[in-house]
Amino acid sequence: MREAASQAESWPKVILTGAQMLFVAFGALVLVPLLTGLDPSVALFTAGVGTLVFHGVTKQSVPVFLASSFAFIAPIQGSVASFGVSATMGGLMAAGLVYVAISQAVRLKGTAWLHRLLPAVVVGPVIMVIGLALAPVAVSMATGETSDNIGYGAAIFLSMTSLLVTLVLAVFGRGLLRLVPIIGGIVTGYCLALVMGVVDFTPVHEAAWLSIPSFTAPSFHWAAILFMIPVAIAPAVEHIGDMVAIGSVTRKNYLEKPGLHRTLLGDGLATSVAALFGGPPNTTYSEVTGAVTLTRAFNPKYMIVAAIIAIVLAFVSKLGALLQTIPGPVMGGIMTLLFGSIAVVGMNTLVRAGQSLTAARNLVVVSLILVFGIGGMQFGGGQFTLQGVSLAALVGIVLNWLLPREQEGE
Repeated sequence: MREAASQAESWPKVILTGAQMLFVAFGALVLVPLLTGLDPSVALFTAGVGTLVFHGVTKQSVPVFLASSFAFIAPIQGSVASFGVSATMGGLMAAGLVYVAISQAVRLKGTAWLHRLLPAVVVGPVIMVIGLALAPVAVSMATGETSDNIGYGAAIFLSMTSLLVTLVLAVFGRGLLRLVPIIGGIVTGYCLALVMGVVDFTPVHEAAWLSIPSFTAPSFHWAAILFMIPVAIAPAVEHIGDMVAIGSVTRKNYLEKPGLHRTLLGDGLATSVAALFGGPPNTTYSEVTGAVTLTRAFNPKYMIVAAIIAIVLAFVSKLGALLQTIPGPVMGGIMTLLFGSIAVVGMNTLVRAGQSLTAARNLVVVSLILVFGIGGMQFGGGQFTLQGVSLAALVGIVLNWLLPREQEGE
């Protein structure tokens, strides 16, 4: 407490540390809108506003920064293709309200019911589906299929160089470098693309220095809402792990104070507020937790400063235009590692649970979640089609509920 108070006395230090926290989060923050076709400037704005909402709900007690959630990349891409951006935002608002509902259930009943409804045997493979379902998108971008002016050879060179730099920084980097492997890979790939002459600066020249971000109001369609709601399950469960992680760094129990119900509520409201403006859903950032660990910057004021800087930068439209000039293969190279790592997180969830995956019950649950989610299985048609992550999550929950649990020693 004394350390936090002394840090808070020097405003230049608070501002500098807050800017550093935003820098650490910046690469992942803008990556999600770039991959989903949303506006990076809006994402910056909604990350800042969402972080302020979270700290308002939790009374400035948890040193976390909220920004674009990776778990929603595939669902956003699918929903935008099927229903459009506005209806997708309506679905994301509803997903945020799922967090709110879970937070109130946790407040009334505790967390035991949540673990029964969503054990590792369900959550693990659902997280794997979130990552693996995106694999074809990453490969098509990395090989230049999505770029009009970049051939296969140039695309592979750009994507694999960006990937190589990212994994070298992630594995061998020390200090701050280890916290920004994504930025390192993107900057390297972008510089190579400049040398190769495949970057189009027309959008930057045409953009004004300052302008209001391209906000998109949500519209509400049942199909888009039903498509998006199940996706909130995995991030809501992951949120508990994030709170435990930051608590282990600061040596505080945030599940008790301010309470898991408050942190979940803050996260849910941040997601719904983001969708209100046309931004991607918000989640607590592990990169920032890593930076907090390294710098011992435990004062939540640093995150509030980072949020305010993000909001200010959102109105610098040349920055948003510059981000959109990053070639597709550069982003594709990063994505091949990123989406694979999401699948590994799901795998790790299963491993840590310590349950036998060859036991008949677990085998059935995990197998059907993976095949239904990755293979493209769908139920229904038209406006009420269940497929992808939402179908996988629903199948997992239903099977886990219906199948009898095996007796000890079987």
